[in-house]
Amino acid sequence: MADHVQSLAQLENLCKQLYETTDTTTRLQAEKALVEFTNSPDCLSKCQLLLERGSSSYSQLLAATCLTKLVSRTNNPLPLEQRIDIRNYVLNYLATRPKLATFVTQALIQLYARITKLGWFDCQKDDYVFRNAITDVTRFLQDSVEYCIIGVTILSQLTNEINQVSADTTHPLTKHRKIASSFRDSSLFDIFTLSCNLLKQVRLCNLNLNDESQHGLLMQLLKLTHNCLNFDFIGTSTDESSDDLCTVQIPTSWRSAFLDSSTLQLFFDLYHSIPPSFSPLVLSCLVQIASVRRSLFNNAERAKFLSHLVDGVKRILENPQSLSDPNNYHEFCRLLARLKSNYQLGELVKVENYPEVIRLIANFTVTSLQHWEFAPNSVHYLLSLWQRLAASVPYVKATEPHMLETYTPEVTKAYITSRLESVHIILSRDGLEDPLEDTGLVQQQLDQLSTIGRCEYEKTCALLVQLFDQSAQSYQELLQSASASPMDIAVQEGRLTWLVYIIGAVIGGRVSFASTDEQDAMDGELYWDMVFLICIFCLLSLPQTHHQLYRRLSEVLGLNDETMVLSVFIGKIITNLKYWGRCEPITSKTLQLLNDLSIGYPFLSWLLGETGTMSEHFSFLGINNQSNLTDMRCRTTFYTALGRLLMVDLGEDEDQYEQFMLPLTAAFEAVAQMFSTNSFNEQEAKRTLVGLVRDLRGIAFAFNAKTSFMMLFEWIYPSYMPILQRAIELWYHDPACTTPVLKLMAELVHNRSQRLQFDVSSPNGILLFRETSKMITMYGNRILTLGEVPKDQVYALKLKGISICFSMLKAALSGSYVNFGVFRLYGDDALDNALQTFIKLLLSIPHSDLLDYPKLSQSYYSLLEVLTQDHMNFIASLEPHVIMYILSSISEGLTALDTMVCTGCCSCLDHIVTYLFKQLSRSTKKRTTPLTQESDRFLHIMQQHPEMIQQMLSTVLNIIIFEDCRNQWSMSRPLLGLILLNEKYFSDLRNSIVNSQPPEKQQAMHLCFENLMEGIERNLLTKNRDR
Repeated sequence: MADHVQSLAQLENLCKQLYETTDTTTRLQAEKALVEFTNSPDCLSKCQLLLERGSSSYSQLLAATCLTKLVSRTNNPLPLEQRIDIRNYVLNYLATRPKLATFVTQALIQLYARITKLGWFDCQKDDYVFRNAITDVTRFLQDSVEYCIIGVTILSQLTNEINQVSADTTHPLTKHRKIASSFRDSSLFDIFTLSCNLLKQVRLCNLNLNDESQHGLLMQLLKLTHNCLNFDFIGTSTDESSDDLCTVQIPTSWRSAFLDSSTLQLFFDLYHSIPPSFSPLVLSCLVQIASVRRSLFNNAERAKFLSHLVDGVKRILENPQSLSDPNNYHEFCRLLARLKSNYQLGELVKVENYPEVIRLIANFTVTSLQHWEFAPNSVHYLLSLWQRLAASVPYVKATEPHMLETYTPEVTKAYITSRLESVHIILSRDGLEDPLEDTGLVQQQLDQLSTIGRCEYEKTCALLVQLFDQSAQSYQELLQSASASPMDIAVQEGRLTWLVYIIGAVIGGRVSFASTDEQDAMDGELYWDMVFLICIFCLLSLPQTHHQLYRRLSEVLGLNDETMVLSVFIGKIITNLKYWGRCEPITSKTLQLLNDLSIGYPFLSWLLGETGTMSEHFSFLGINNQSNLTDMRCRTTFYTALGRLLMVDLGEDEDQYEQFMLPLTAAFEAVAQMFSTNSFNEQEAKRTLVGLVRDLRGIAFAFNAKTSFMMLFEWIYPSYMPILQRAIELWYHDPACTTPVLKLMAELVHNRSQRLQFDVSSPNGILLFRETSKMITMYGNRILTLGEVPKDQVYALKLKGISICFSMLKAALSGSYVNFGVFRLYGDDALDNALQTFIKLLLSIPHSDLLDYPKLSQSYYSLLEVLTQDHMNFIASLEPHVIMYILSSISEGLTALDTMVCTGCCSCLDHIVTYLFKQLSRSTKKRTTPLTQESDRFLHIMQQHPEMIQQMLSTVLNIIIFEDCRNQWSMSRPLLGLILLNEKYFSDLRNSIVNSQPPEKQQAMHLCFENLMEGIERNLLTKNRDR
């Protein structure tokens, strides 16, 4: 007993050191000791002693946290009886100690929620013992306010816990969805009804604003209600990035609650009767209620529901005092956005109070835009509302007036003028954030404004022309004035910047099928204002037949057609590249403009004359020896544009091609000369080579026709390929050099648009693969000698290059220009070398990294798909541990969030199980030809480890049944093969899934399985798969 007391005292002292000490060393030592305690065999008993006898809140927190970890572990889980005892103990502990520290209470409730979730399907004497949450908390709800808070918090935390996908990968997503679906069907509506009833009681009684406990109860009730409404009902896992598109998939069984107008009215009444600090949660609940799926109602019911919703919004707008709170304001803006994202304009205009409501919303929007510094992140929702309203105008069939022609110009004007007025305020005050610095936010808002501004476009255009003329004239006068202050010049530059963005946006909002000659003439009015600033990027997408537009440009600037307008662009492009070559953002955007111009026919031949000399005197081309290797990234885009321009008239003119390639030929010869000497300037060689391969990659990307690409191939092979191999050999450890070289090789072997079509007598396909194999093997063998690489540098130094090698090998294997059987037939080891290097590189990568880095994931799984499809004999010949590594990676990839990865894994799995099934079928037949050694060995390995295929069968089946599967067809491809290979396991799995369903659904689930296998024969023929 004394030992226990001493041990408890030590633990409490360690907790105090962990949470209170300021000494880092002491805290780390305490943390280490407590981690050892967590992993000790007697942890459970000591946790109970800490809860019973611990004198500090920190020791109670430690006990609750340790118990949560114990019940969460998947290896050596606690027995059912023990988990039931812990659940009951926690409930009794909370019921007898209402004055615990808040964080201790929260940790214990978290423990209860975790036990309940993980034990949701556990039975004891045919009773689901962890499904009695409402019964468990009844005694709390019938007691004092303090106990009632605990009960509501338990339900809130349980709802949140079951809704939340565990970050712990040991608990699969399929199990989470099964639990969430069962909880939704059996308990969630009862919890929601209970929370609404309790909220009604709170509203009817006079809330004591000075009573902190009553405040706490109200807060927890609102959190519980919000958690119910925010539940992921169908497994779509929406996030904040898709907030404006979210629809709440309320189950049909909840329909009665939403047909009852008192449910909606409850939350509007609460908003007006409770302190503003609680209002954001009320508005969040209203946002979810406003977003319930349309199909929950018929037309008449939806109209009635919408009418109540709009009335509530009108009441808030008429009493806007609480909206001065930023959180309230933000949630209310979200609520307004849902009015249009979930309902049609034709439905809104039929609401009785629509004219008054749209006026109030317009005034609210104008006021919000004028106060641009207040809650800037909320403006998105207001603009989203008006964007959707404006976009719906052409499709409204209702006879009631929508009145948008009155209010959209006001919104447009408010946005434009407020942004212009913000410039002086920002420049004259310190500490204010400039909206222009957040380019993503500005672009998002301008995309929305482009639609709003095109509604009543005449007014928008007139306003922009007026404001632009005023600012341009003022700017010109300031530049000509010797006494102009820098502040005044900066203000006009800021105003012009905003106007450039806005004018470009509204022009870009043009919809060709909905535009008139008058609108095109107004676009021309804006264009001539803008051409001398060269910011009318959107003009490029317009057809050349818009005579009204060019007529205005001709009258004002003498630009008679598209060629003369484009000459202005080219002049600006040349100026930017010449004088702003060191500014990467300007250079990249300028080159993107050039690249877009190069795509558009029929301007290409004319542009070639303009761009023929552009490669001279541009600093971004790396002519300055002081430039970094990474500064030359823009060169690929530049040469892609030049390559496209060259292809216009190139045809089969080899003389023109050689003339174009002369500078690159000279560069290659210079590098070859350097490599031929024992000592050379390494930095100069790197700079020349990196610039050269970036240029060639741009040209190779542009040459997507056989004739032009063959010219490039014959130019680079065999003359210059050894230089690329030598560069990889010398500088394998420097990704700034190897990445451009590897990317060039990956582009050269990519059979884009069937450009790699060699003549029947040509060995070039085989020769190209030999070079590919040589480069992959050389890079792979050398990169593996780097040793341990820091985690924060592993992708840049190692994984990125490996990923490119995987992409290169995949492109070569799937290019259909090499007969790979030739290599083994004639004893050529190029294919074997490449594949063996792939295996070595793969085994050097932890499983977690394969999925943590998206580009690596996509390149690996796409390569594996090709290998399992065309080179399954190679996969079958691998060592057992390699095969298990590959199968494990496929198993993990099946549950990946990236659909491309998941689909690729399904295809790989399909090829593997098809191969297995065919080999097994052959082994059972009397054949004169025995199985190959590889096939026999592969079968033996799989028979020794049946759990891997069985696990994947379980994963695939659970994803198809219980998840919102976005690639169901791909998931279904390997299913039949998996079933035929594991018929007994499938039977057991089927029974397990059926038994896990509620009793009333078991018969339907059993029937689904019967239908799945009805008429299925024991083969993998296509017609059998598709049944």
